[in-house]
Amino acid sequence: MRVGIRLSALKNTRWKEGGIRFLFGGVMTVATGLVAKEWGPAVGGLFLAFPAIFPATATLLESHERRKKELAGQKGVRRARTAAAIDAAGASLGAVGLGVFGALIWELSGHQPPVLVLVAATSAWLGVSGFLWILRRHARPHRQSQTREPDPTHAGKR
Repeated sequence: MRVGIRLSALKNTRWKEGGIRFLFGGVMTVATGLVAKEWGPAVGGLFLAFPAIFPATATLLESHERRKKELAGQKGVRRARTAAAIDAAGASLGAVGLGVFGALIWELSGHQPPVLVLVAATSAWLGVSGFLWILRRHARPHRQSQTREPDPTHAGKR
């Protein structure tokens, strides 16, 4: 898998889908603010770790992949679920890096200049997430390069 940006994918996104993502993100932001107001910023900060956009993105990715296969005359359920699962795996690796980011901010704040703290924490986030991505990639070879027999329990559900 190559990491990249496909601007052509924007053509496949509907305004309604974008609205759902922004609405969900806004609701989570307001909820986090209410939690912080009631129980303090330390508890509120825990809720900031909730990936406000991921659930909406995963469902939209799943529907896009399924729709793409259906246009080709196939069911596409398995492919859509696999695409969402791969996206979730990447989000999990990024979340570990984000945890390192938060820990560094917590430990270095007040001891170092804020810009240095931010640069160090961001670098650690990117480094840890990238390292985990590479590690996962080498630990699990491409499924496409492996020849598998079709799973009879899922026959016809692709």
